[in-house]
Amino acid sequence: MPDLEILENPKTNLASEVISSEGKTLGKYYFNDNRTPVTFEELPIHLVDALVATEDIRFYSHSGIDFKRTVGAAIKLGKDGGGSTITQQLAKLLFTGEGSRDIIERLTQKFKEYIIAVRLERHYTKNEIITQYLNLYDFGNNGDGIRSAARIYFGKEPIDLDINESAILVAMLKNSSLYNPRPHRNPVGVKNRRNVVLGQMKKYNYLDQALVDSLKQQPLNLKYTPESHREGLATYFREFLRSHMKTWINDEKNRKPDGSKYNLNTDGLKIYTTINYYMQEMAENAVLSHMPRLQREFFEQNKILDDSISPFRELTSGAVDTLLRISMRRSERWRKMKYDLKKNDEEIEESFYIPKEMTVFSWAGEIDTTMTPIDSMKYYKSFFRPGMMSVDPTNGYIKAWVGGMNYRHFQYDMVKKGKRQIGSTFKPFVYAAAIDQLKLSPCDTFPDSQFCIEKNKFGNVEQWCPKNSGDKYGRTRTLKNALANSVNTVTARLMDRIGPRTVVKLAKDLGIEQKILPVPSIALGTPDVSVYEMVAAYSTFANKGVYTQPVFIERIEDKNGTTLYKNQPVTRDVLSEEAAYVTVNLLEGVTKAGSGTRLRTTGADEFNRAYQNIVTGYPYEFDNPIAGKTGTTQNQSDGWFIGMVPNLVTGVWVGAEDRAIHFEDIAYGQGASMALPIWGIYMKAVYQDSTLQISKESFERPKRLSIELDCNNFKVDSIISIKNSEKEILDIDF
Repeated sequence: MPDLEILENPKTNLASEVISSEGKTLGKYYFNDNRTPVTFEELPIHLVDALVATEDIRFYSHSGIDFKRTVGAAIKLGKDGGGSTITQQLAKLLFTGEGSRDIIERLTQKFKEYIIAVRLERHYTKNEIITQYLNLYDFGNNGDGIRSAARIYFGKEPIDLDINESAILVAMLKNSSLYNPRPHRNPVGVKNRRNVVLGQMKKYNYLDQALVDSLKQQPLNLKYTPESHREGLATYFREFLRSHMKTWINDEKNRKPDGSKYNLNTDGLKIYTTINYYMQEMAENAVLSHMPRLQREFFEQNKILDDSISPFRELTSGAVDTLLRISMRRSERWRKMKYDLKKNDEEIEESFYIPKEMTVFSWAGEIDTTMTPIDSMKYYKSFFRPGMMSVDPTNGYIKAWVGGMNYRHFQYDMVKKGKRQIGSTFKPFVYAAAIDQLKLSPCDTFPDSQFCIEKNKFGNVEQWCPKNSGDKYGRTRTLKNALANSVNTVTARLMDRIGPRTVVKLAKDLGIEQKILPVPSIALGTPDVSVYEMVAAYSTFANKGVYTQPVFIERIEDKNGTTLYKNQPVTRDVLSEEAAYVTVNLLEGVTKAGSGTRLRTTGADEFNRAYQNIVTGYPYEFDNPIAGKTGTTQNQSDGWFIGMVPNLVTGVWVGAEDRAIHFEDIAYGQGASMALPIWGIYMKAVYQDSTLQISKESFERPKRLSIELDCNNFKVDSIISIKNSEKEILDIDF
């Protein structure tokens, strides 16, 4: 028999909870118990009424055992249900478990339940017993407790459940498997059992007949949202956070009072993040709006490729075979067969060519099919993948994190883990360094003629002579015009004047973590950098030259609400406020007269096939100040767009796993086509929600600004229609 201490402190595993900046649950970490308790005050009254009316109408008058009900159940041999009270059912959940089929053993269990129920009544209030019961009951499909069940079956918190939803959950208490409302399981049986619950509420005067008749006609109205590590909102962020929390837990500074380690899966930690629930939804919806359309066009254009090389371009069939063999050896299948099953290499390789039944991803939904593992690898490699992060530059708070489009099938995070060539999104670092050191103005002019940095200068092994897009030269350009149009020759001239070491130092100060060789070619974006790093770097420009380390956790609490960790911002001065503002001014030119003008234009979809086929959400018709930069790497392998308003910086990358998988046509493969639409869709949604308070104002001008910004030869008026503007520049950046 359990002692009083156990009764007062029942041992249950509690899931750790990931909480958004608005207090909404993003997800949980758990082994077997996806459980987060609620208080009685967080239960709607009609849920409690439904429970009492159906399970134990004399609950508030008995002392744990309802002898009248017990005798009645015995006389009827349990045909109308058992005689257990809610308190007895709680005792069963806490201490005795599933009822034994052996009559003698079951009678022993029942005797224990009677004693425990009485003791529970002595030490808990009626409301506490109801709360514990609903918190402990397993509603199926990881619905451990009423809070998880409400979220999984109806996508809401318990307090927000209506009468219909409450009745469905109480109906499950009879048999959570038989009366599970999961789609296509037992809709008729669930509805009938729900109606029984509603009938009980009428019988005991909790509801009137007219309302019950109306409710019985309602459909189940489920919003089934599975709650698992691979599903739900912010899956990539949650997995990144899990890894971070493991490091935090292993730190000796973060121990329980008894000196032991916290367990992320059982100790009920509450992790309050900076992620905005609604902005995260908007970001994921933007990705889901654009990526299927982009992918469909890619598949369509790839139909002309030979099967021996598709979906790769510029590769021979032999090169494709080599690439796939390398991917084989890096796969989880190879690892399991090699180290768990102890298979030799020849056996493992042969297995990749044997057809298997499998479920694969598609934008139309999962497909059950038969395919060889090698063909499965090629199939998954053919998909473009996104990476997206949104940050408040004033405090470094990460507001949205989208590391891919489907965590179940594509688990590699392309926000922080993945690093790709950044193309001309690197160019602002060169411009910023030049402005900071040389006090250059956006109005300063440079010749747009072929330019070379000679051999042996800055470590050049060979002479470096970058070409412009289209190999066109011959005019003088302002810095603003040169950056807006991503002119490589001007960028090279700036690099020659300040030197690559200056640019590398600035990049490091801006938060770029990996090693960058101080050679001139980095000016065109040859380094591999993560979305996480790039957004943090651009945020420095928006934050008046102050770098703020991105923040994703505000605080961590234990299950009792004790604060275990509180964020302390990490900042450093990188650029003068003046240099940062001038850089932002240059970047505004990209959206006014450069590769980002489609954020403002209208009408291009009437005659441009790329717009018609893949530029999702156009026209965007933004008229507020926006600073940004597109980027496109060699062969259109990577498409980037980083856009800024005063209190929000958002970066987007789109590309395939292998660089040989890309659009052939720059009109389709440039950053302005692959990545910018996601930014545009996202920001339109953000601006529609005024509660988010995302700025449409101008970037704050420094009180002291010595650098001239007013260029008479640069038109700053917004472009209303692309038909009345110059043809957009295609930003090939290599």
